[in-house]
Amino acid sequence: MTTLGGRDTQTETLLGAVRAPATRSTLAVVIPCHNEEHAIASVVHDFRQALPEADIYVYDNQSTDATREHASRAGAIVRREPRLGKGNVVRRMFADVEADIYVMVDGDGTYHAPTARHMVDLLIDNDLDMVVGRREPIADDDRAYRRGHSTGNAVFARVFRLLYGSDFTDAFSGYRVMSRRFVKSFPGTSSGFEIETELSGHAATVSAACSEVPTPYRSRKGNSNSKLRTYRDGGRILRVALQQFRELRPLQFFGILFIVLTAAAVGIGIPVVNEYVRSGLVLRFPTAILAAAIQTVAFICLTCGLVLQSVGRARQEVRRLAYLQIESPGGCRRGP
Repeated sequence: MTTLGGRDTQTETLLGAVRAPATRSTLAVVIPCHNEEHAIASVVHDFRQALPEADIYVYDNQSTDATREHASRAGAIVRREPRLGKGNVVRRMFADVEADIYVMVDGDGTYHAPTARHMVDLLIDNDLDMVVGRREPIADDDRAYRRGHSTGNAVFARVFRLLYGSDFTDAFSGYRVMSRRFVKSFPGTSSGFEIETELSGHAATVSAACSEVPTPYRSRKGNSNSKLRTYRDGGRILRVALQQFRELRPLQFFGILFIVLTAAAVGIGIPVVNEYVRSGLVLRFPTAILAAAIQTVAFICLTCGLVLQSVGRARQEVRRLAYLQIESPGGCRRGP
């Protein structure tokens, strides 16, 4: 075996493959999938017609049916993510796929493929970083939204508006068009359906330009079943939203705790103060100590909020700078 400066040619070939940059396409459709054999072929076909210039990737997430085979026969580039959970799949897609614009859509056949062209054009023409497809159920399709999901989506949209200041009315839509700089600067950590919550939080952190457009939404095809569990996943989503609120706005988060604890301390301590005013004696020492302890914890919370506000601002600036170092979607504009 020949060597090149002490290295064998096989090693040089492997190192060259590692160093070689991945091929980057202008437009990529990325589809996370788990047991969607009844719908995935039609989803790939519909998006091929809507966006003929796009590379279509299907990421299989431990499917036990024929999802991979159907997607491959439909002409998609099929890859696998062994860790179960939509968040794991989304992180893998964002890490592996190289493109200027990403169209993320679920593989269950519920989303309207022709809307993708409008969403892509809107993102390019207005230099946006994310366009969210706001789901509007098709008339006479009572199965598009499961019971409680419509109400839950509206409630969480209000929560996100309060926490992040976002104007999204469909916080959990799986239909999104995103710029390269948004995708490649996204430090997702969630493993499940709470990944959409993180996307909204990331948009708020880096002050990304976003928009929302209506898109028809229909019920699932065939025997396909939703993997979303209303109460379990809803609780996880709320937990992630509160965690992000604590990280993005620590002064407000710990300020609320300060107010609540202070109110509790005052409520407990007022009877002790009244007794002291009347008699000049502190007759209930345990109550007085409890009120003082609660107020001390309240001041600790306020101090934590002030410190973490400065730390969080520095982290936000770092993420913003990392986001700005990536090419804007305006570079993909077609013609004058």
